[in-house]
Amino acid sequence: MAWFFLELIVKSIALEQTRLFYHNLPSGEDVPPMQLKEGVFRCIMQLYDCLLTEVHERCKKGLGLAKYLNSSLAFFCYDLLSTIEPRQVFELVSLYLDKFSGVCQSVLHDCKLTFLQILCDHDLFVEMPGRDPSDRNYLSSILIQEIFLTWDHEDLSMRAKAARMLVVLLCKHEFDIRYQKLEDKLYIAQLYFPLVGQMLDEMPVFYNLGSSEKREVLITILQIIRNLDDTSLIKAWQQSIARTRLFFKLLEECLIHFEHRKPDDSMLMGSSSRSPLGDKPFPSKYSDRLSPAINHYLLEAARQEVGPQGTPENGYLWQRVNSQLSSPSQPYSLREALAQAQSSRIGASTLALRESLHPILRQKLELWEENLSAAVSLQVLEIIEKFSGAVASHTIATDYGKLDCITSIFMIVFSHNQPLAFWKALFPVFNSVFELHGATLMARENDRFLKQIAFHLLRLAVFRNVNVRKRAVIGLQILVRSSFSYFMQTSRLRVVLTITLSELMSEVQVTHMKSDGTLEESGEACRLRKSLEEMADESESFNIFEEFGLPEKPLVASNEQSPEHCCTWSEVKVLSDSLLLALDASLEHALLASVMTLDRYSAAESFYKLAMAFAPVPDLHIMWLLHLCDAHQEMQSWAEAAQCAVAVAGVVMQALVFRNDGVWSSDHVCALRKICPMVSGEISSEASAAEVEGYGASKLTVDSAVKYLQLANKLFSQAELHHFCASILELVIPVYKSRRAYGQLAKCHTMLTNIYESILEQESSPIPFADATYYRVGFYGEKFGKLNRKEYVYREARDVRLGDIMEKLSHIYESRLDGTTLHVIPDSRQVKADELQAEACYLQITAVDPVMEDEDLGSRRERIFSLSTGSVRARVFDRFLFDTPFTKNGKTQGGLEDQWKRRSVLQTEGSFPALVNRLEVMKSESLEFSPVENAIGMIETRTAALRNELEEPRSSEGDQLPRLQSLQRILQGSVAVQVNSGVLSVCTAFLSGEPATRLRSQELQQLIAALLEFMAVCKRAIRVHFRLIGDEDQEFHTQLVNGFQSLTAELSHYIPAILSEL
Repeated sequence: MAWFFLELIVKSIALEQTRLFYHNLPSGEDVPPMQLKEGVFRCIMQLYDCLLTEVHERCKKGLGLAKYLNSSLAFFCYDLLSTIEPRQVFELVSLYLDKFSGVCQSVLHDCKLTFLQILCDHDLFVEMPGRDPSDRNYLSSILIQEIFLTWDHEDLSMRAKAARMLVVLLCKHEFDIRYQKLEDKLYIAQLYFPLVGQMLDEMPVFYNLGSSEKREVLITILQIIRNLDDTSLIKAWQQSIARTRLFFKLLEECLIHFEHRKPDDSMLMGSSSRSPLGDKPFPSKYSDRLSPAINHYLLEAARQEVGPQGTPENGYLWQRVNSQLSSPSQPYSLREALAQAQSSRIGASTLALRESLHPILRQKLELWEENLSAAVSLQVLEIIEKFSGAVASHTIATDYGKLDCITSIFMIVFSHNQPLAFWKALFPVFNSVFELHGATLMARENDRFLKQIAFHLLRLAVFRNVNVRKRAVIGLQILVRSSFSYFMQTSRLRVVLTITLSELMSEVQVTHMKSDGTLEESGEACRLRKSLEEMADESESFNIFEEFGLPEKPLVASNEQSPEHCCTWSEVKVLSDSLLLALDASLEHALLASVMTLDRYSAAESFYKLAMAFAPVPDLHIMWLLHLCDAHQEMQSWAEAAQCAVAVAGVVMQALVFRNDGVWSSDHVCALRKICPMVSGEISSEASAAEVEGYGASKLTVDSAVKYLQLANKLFSQAELHHFCASILELVIPVYKSRRAYGQLAKCHTMLTNIYESILEQESSPIPFADATYYRVGFYGEKFGKLNRKEYVYREARDVRLGDIMEKLSHIYESRLDGTTLHVIPDSRQVKADELQAEACYLQITAVDPVMEDEDLGSRRERIFSLSTGSVRARVFDRFLFDTPFTKNGKTQGGLEDQWKRRSVLQTEGSFPALVNRLEVMKSESLEFSPVENAIGMIETRTAALRNELEEPRSSEGDQLPRLQSLQRILQGSVAVQVNSGVLSVCTAFLSGEPATRLRSQELQQLIAALLEFMAVCKRAIRVHFRLIGDEDQEFHTQLVNGFQSLTAELSHYIPAILSEL
């Protein structure tokens, strides 16, 4: 019966209040609260205390009656707030809280929360005074204190109840028509803002909450901050760096807990072979996890929904729905539908509740969830913009060296799915922040931030949604502008973008299979390529800037002290082309996946292109070079594998030379470049620029360089290119000298001795040493794709013959041409591609000879002995030639008097040995020799071979045996000849009959002079031969003398002066 006495007291006070002010109160004014006399109030307080003690004791015993009595006391205070002076009521409230102080038992705490919930539901709650005249709202302060205390309660239901109380209370304030002015909203926000401060002081309390309670707490915090003025926010950020950081931790939690992700999101880049969408469990929707308090609020407000006016931006027309939506089973309002589902217990399962909705209402629910996520993200973005301005004025406490509060929010924003509305608002703020703090955000201290942002901008550039992709392009341009504005170069940004592009390639499916089973470029790769191209499109960019409300020329960043140092679109184009090169290399590598084991040449080129495309990043450059090295070793292409090892060592050496922390200098790099021309001759800042969070030159050491130099030495030795081995060991020796590693030095010098002995053996061999064979291969046919009408020079092992490479290439390309006929052109004639069958493909394979550096390509001499030399030379070739016989009548072969020769000289893209087995022909020239020039060249070749053998210096008597064998071989082919062969056939062809009359006098004189010189050298060689032979070779010498005399007699018929000359 306690409620009866309490209600009787309230009504008595109300009657007394009316009696006192009935005649004195002006018309239209509310009755003011009445101040109770001390004696009366003391009696009420004694009764209240007695009942309160009863409630406290009964609650300890768990009696349900205590809860009803507790509610009666709460409503008693509630009613007194409308009749007597509030501060007198506050005495009763204070007495209650003293009785239920601290963290009580669950039943007691539940009673306390119910008491506060009823009390704070008062219509004049916002306008309540403080307990002291200098204080603000007393009820709000105790509410905040008790709610925060409850969030640390061990009973989870108590935490949930406290969170719901706060959400419902703020909802009431937000929709209260009396408090719609800005100053009213600000006052309410300031009332609740101490709650945020308490949360920052005790963050573990927040982290211990359940996910549902966290969302409700976060939404209340955002609601408080949304209506707060800038002054209060800045004051909160001025206390300490740690406190400011915690403030933004709460904002990060907001972004994470209110992320909206749709499984069929049309903006996403699409399913990836590495991470298919179907395999990723999406978090349940926020609306699926709405607390009962929110659902209750929706039910209460169900019939208050006002239909939207006009057409939303996304095109949904909620007014134009079919008639069945207004039926009792499918109400028009989403809230009514949710209410029906819950009342019929369909909502026991969140999935069942969602499925029970009409498709259009389900779509509307999706829209509501998306709008909620957008509202949260936009609120956080607005706070970041305010914070950025405060940082620029240096009025707050934060880490100015890293600005981690800004960077952490941006990383969360970019790494989570966001609605389109948010992306539209983000980039103007993003641009503004980088204009103010670009130097700090792009400094080395923020490598992780810059790398994350670059990665997610490239990820956005793959999205299907054009608006998102365009904004990603703008974001990339903002980074370029900031990089040049603050650092006067974009090399580090290029490194970062290259790294992130490499990481993105592992996430994006760049190929997909066509119906015929072949691979082609995927939509994701196409969209990324288009975005990178748009990044450097000046005219298109200006239109996008204007459309999205950004400055017209955000890329024009100039330095007032150095006006010539300004960011230009050409530099953006260079950056864009570099990224496109990496994308194309990755795509080509993916497309070749099915034929890599068959076509080793294309596989090696693919690794090479990846290594070149990712060259700005030493780690990635080395990784692909080592893949290429492994591929060459599988093919037993030892020289090419060695070049890869040299290239890796070159990258390491350049980084060490730039840092001045190695034993090498730029001269050593130049020496290495003579072995592998791909090693850059410039020691630039690229290696230093590549120091980005786990990547870069810090991993490159002297030991790693020595390791790869030793690998190169081993591989060159297997290729028998010993002159390269010597050069490499000369680079290793300084390291061991600096370390006084005498054992290693002894091994190096022993190896050098063996190397030079091997070189001497090669040079003294009667048969010229050839480390490889070379073939020119021409491709003709549309099915060859990029290879069509291109020529390459292939480097093969020295035992590979023309038939071998024809068979190998035929096998490779027959399997790749899908049934298209493949023809091999057997000769080296000039191909007229337009005259070939359009539906067929052709390979022209020709053996070619490498050209020495000082060789006279215009010489008429044959090239049989052109590579035989007694000096040690680096066998590095970038020019090749082959001779093609032809006649003017169209036949390939003819008599000596009709036989012309075409000498074709090919210039390759690089030099052999290279990082790949084939190099493209970049330039081709040809010379033609007449029949008589051919004849003179043949004679001069034999003369030069004999003279070279006679004049070549010998180091010891032991060299006479190889010399004798070589001399006998050459003399036998020169003087011991059959009729109508050798020089005799030349005389018969050109010095007798009609051919002799067609020769010009100069040609005739040159031919006769060549014959006379040849015979003179043969005579001298026979004399040398006589001095070298023993008794066993006397008979062979007699045959040579007889042959020489016979040849002289035959030649005298054509050249009578030969008898006097000899």
